[in-house]
Amino acid sequence: MAWIEVVPDEEWADDEALESLYGRVVDKSSGQIDYVMSVHSLNPRGLAAHDGLYRSAMAGTQSLRKVERELIALVVSLENECHY
Repeated sequence: MAWIEVVPDEEWADDEALESLYGRVVDKSSGQIDYVMSVHSLNPRGLAAHDGLYRSAMAGTQSLRKVERELIALVVSLENECHY
């Protein structure tokens, strides 16, 4: 995995833009920011855009319900050996 500089979770409160996004991107079960989201921490606008795209992609539509999209994401992640 490539190394990308990130703002540590405990420093998000020191940045107004990151602090406002924290509740949207924190993993509620672990209390930590997943790396896939934290790589955007140096660019909060990019983080907000990534989160918006993810939420839009995972929202239900007329053709696929949210649960069906989640199942597709699960199968793709398993095939890619990705824990997300």
